[in-house]
Amino acid sequence: MTKNTDYLVKALCFNGEIRAMATRTTGIVREAQERHDTWRASTAALGRTLTGALMLGSMHKNEETLTVKIQGDGPVGAIVADADAKGHVKGYIQNPQVNLPANEKGKIDVSGAVGLNGTLSVVKDLGLREPFTGQVPLVSGELAEDFTYYLANSEQVPSAVGLSVLVDNENNDAVKAAGGFMIQVMPNASEETLVEIETRLAQIPQVSNLLDKGETPEEILYRLLGKENVEILETMPVEFYCNCSKERFSAAMMTLGVDELTQMIEEDEGAEAVCHFCGEKYFYTPEELQDLRDEAIS
Repeated sequence: MTKNTDYLVKALCFNGEIRAMATRTTGIVREAQERHDTWRASTAALGRTLTGALMLGSMHKNEETLTVKIQGDGPVGAIVADADAKGHVKGYIQNPQVNLPANEKGKIDVSGAVGLNGTLSVVKDLGLREPFTGQVPLVSGELAEDFTYYLANSEQVPSAVGLSVLVDNENNDAVKAAGGFMIQVMPNASEETLVEIETRLAQIPQVSNLLDKGETPEEILYRLLGKENVEILETMPVEFYCNCSKERFSAAMMTLGVDELTQMIEEDEGAEAVCHFCGEKYFYTPEELQDLRDEAIS
């Protein structure tokens, strides 16, 4: 993979005691920032959520999908991200134009933007009759800790999650780098292995700073776990991908009913539909709305 391409690596470590992954999502977060015109704090919160959702989604198979929703009491409001097993992710934030003073560490105040009171929920469509839903309270609002808490409590897998977005202060708050990692402890993990990982976790710099300096997701895993302990199993490209289309919106609009479609034709002289996830706009002429109304009636 080239240094400018978003991708994710999966690994088995310490002879199967640890499962791990790391990803570069710079392009994904940059595209989300541009599509939603997010400001600094909103960019970081949305970018971390997209990265976390992407890693959760990559753990599934085939056509399985999931939705992550962060609902805190901070100024950014709700954050929603959809991901699948193929490396696709999309998402939006309720209030994209939020900026806050730096926190006491001089970093973007993601916790202040998201809020401390609220929930992280994950809805998984596994192809069964009913989707699986897991929900936990927010524990920090910084989001990495919240994903960690979700994995430990809803999925009973002790984990460590890192999520990071680096914004360029001198270039219109553009996204310089973004990415994350996820380490999961298997039941056979030894105390010695856990102590070594905890020591390494305490020493690792922000992932986005490492990525900005040119380190790869593989190299980040080597930092976290020791190169001699890491066996890379899979490398997959990842991207911001939205499957919206005019046809999908047309099907949804027909469910509005004949009266509302008639009102759009006679009073509004057309309609515009906007996708929450990607911001794409779809325009409907009165004639197109008439066709939808006729189809709804039949």
